Amino acid sequence: MARPVRPVRLRTLTCVTALAVALTVPATTPEWVSQAAAPAGSTAAVAAEPYMGYSTWSLESTSFPGYGGENWLTESHVLAQAGVLASKLKSHGYNHVNLDAGWNVGNGTNVSDGYARPTADPKKFPHGMKYIGDQLHKKGLKFGLYLAVGLYQDYYNNGDTPIYGAPGCTTKDIVYPDLRKTSGWDDVSYQLNFASPCTTKYIQSVADEFADWGVDLLKIDGVGPGSNQGDDAHDNVPDIKAWHAALQKTGRPIQFVLSWSLSHDRANVWKANSNGWRVDTDVECYCDTLVTWNNSVKQRWNDVVQWIPDAGPGHWNNLDSLDVGAGAMDGNNNVERQSYMTLWAVESAPLYIGDDLTRLDSHGLELLTNDEVIAVDQAGNPAKPISQDTPQQVWYARNTDGSCAVALFNLGSGRSDVTAHWSDLGISGKAAVRDLWSHKDLGSVRGSFTDSLPPHGSRLLRITPGSTAGRPGVPIAVHATASGATSVSLAWDAVNSGSATTGYDVYANGSRAVTATGTSATVSGLRPGTGYSFTVVAHDAKGRTSAPGKTVAITTPAAGGPVPYEAEAATNTLGGNASLAECARCSGGKKVGNLGYSGSVAINNVSAPEDGTYLMKIDYTDGSSGRTVVVTTGGTSFQVPLPGSNDNNWGRPRSITVPVHLKAGANTITFGNAGDYASDADRITL
Repeated sequence: MARPVRPVRLRTLTCVTALAVALTVPATTPEWVSQAAAPAGSTAAVAAEPYMGYSTWSLESTSFPGYGGENWLTESHVLAQAGVLASKLKSHGYNHVNLDAGWNVGNGTNVSDGYARPTADPKKFPHGMKYIGDQLHKKGLKFGLYLAVGLYQDYYNNGDTPIYGAPGCTTKDIVYPDLRKTSGWDDVSYQLNFASPCTTKYIQSVADEFADWGVDLLKIDGVGPGSNQGDDAHDNVPDIKAWHAALQKTGRPIQFVLSWSLSHDRANVWKANSNGWRVDTDVECYCDTLVTWNNSVKQRWNDVVQWIPDAGPGHWNNLDSLDVGAGAMDGNNNVERQSYMTLWAVESAPLYIGDDLTRLDSHGLELLTNDEVIAVDQAGNPAKPISQDTPQQVWYARNTDGSCAVALFNLGSGRSDVTAHWSDLGISGKAAVRDLWSHKDLGSVRGSFTDSLPPHGSRLLRITPGSTAGRPGVPIAVHATASGATSVSLAWDAVNSGSATTGYDVYANGSRAVTATGTSATVSGLRPGTGYSFTVVAHDAKGRTSAPGKTVAITTPAAGGPVPYEAEAATNTLGGNASLAECARCSGGKKVGNLGYSGSVAINNVSAPEDGTYLMKIDYTDGSSGRTVVVTTGGTSFQVPLPGSNDNNWGRPRSITVPVHLKAGANTITFGNAGDYASDADRITL
């Protein structure tokens, strides 16, 4: 959320050591990198891989001596950064230079060309934007530019400003008569009214102007639903559709990205009309460094998860600036700097540096130019966590050649072992392990790989199993998604290695129960209150089968189940500041809020027919980017990151299903988080 013109109030933000696949990057693309073809001129062709480069906002946001404020953004500073990018980093793939908020701001006012089109502040950019574009292109770099969504209020001019190329149209015609404000800040721009044909003409006039300047990437900021906004005045879906169409009509391949904290509820719109979206608030700390671990870097491990299936060629999950190159200025220690870049790489996020490139230290340069790590990012194969039950997490992405990129993360506050189990990765027998950060082969390992990691530490590995030629790869990420008294539903990752998979067989307690062509199935005819072990086997057209995937144990609920338990029920126990709140769309019309720190709710008398692992559906509300709840039962605790809506809507229930172990009889399940805020609780069902 790079802030435009006016000062803005900062909003309160109320799998697992990284085994990363070591990838040697030869002159040709590695075999494991997917080479999905994209038609020329298509959205996917514009952003076939996550872009790499540099952005100005981190240096504008910091109060580090000598930086900060939009006045830092000048022609000389931009070209100085571009010079370093071209000489030291372009050969590793970094080729974008993105000018963020402030390029069109002078004396606290957004500068217009007289047609409500943004133009550069002549004091900061005396030669104008086309000159900047030309200078970047001469260096073999690409030119990125920034706008806030809507019509800048400074451009309205009592509604009298004419629209270029649209005779008879003025700014009065392109906004609502009540001048309703839009964007995540509410003090920057008016909402555009697309009921008027003048509005699309206005968008086209700006898009054409940018194309004439040689712009290669456009970032639109403050977009809703998202950016902590979700009402009708902040619904910018029409804007994004109009911009997408206008950029295509320019005839210039301009990558189009959205910010900040987009709502996942409209993911299909963002995918169809842009090349990427921010999943979270700014990574910058707005302090005397660029970032800090606790301010928002660590939150990315949770907030990206719901978006992982949405990323791919043409549209990528954007985790924000990569500030790992300048030592003390970064605000993180060397261990954290590596983990920061490791997550960005395994998530195939755009890698755009926010540091002062003239001050890169040796460690930062080593991180940013590690071609094996960059290759993981550019493979375009976002990793996902095996589990987030604890801060010790393993994230993985399986490549088409059967190898895995694996990241081990210790997100905890003390040194801890993190283990990648081969069974979670679909590997039997030995596998070759390569450390990408150190460029070292670690030998052939059987069963698992463990490393003792410091707080916030990571490893990035490439795990390559022995040959499985002649049979399909093993199904992985097998998990239960729902259960009834007589049925259990399961899902798993599609097998993309070995011989071509034509289907999957699901086994219950060793007997084949169902065959599926897709990556999910429901096993019916089960007994209530009974424990079952499920495995999934892939098969090909010749009847050859894979080894079974990892076993999943689930106990079905008693006859008549599953049973709902309201969080606000009088039989439950509220702790600390937890309190009841009205919630019209919640079950029972109420919920329990103020959870986290001292606030907790214990749901009592949860009945289980026998000891076992049950599926628990959690209904909750969360209008932020997401929060983590700690679930405790039977003396055992585990954490559950709950995805948020990013639109400040705390009255719309959301749900997630997780396994929980219960004892036969009555159980108490407590929800809270002693170290952070948690989402509001509606009910559980199991």
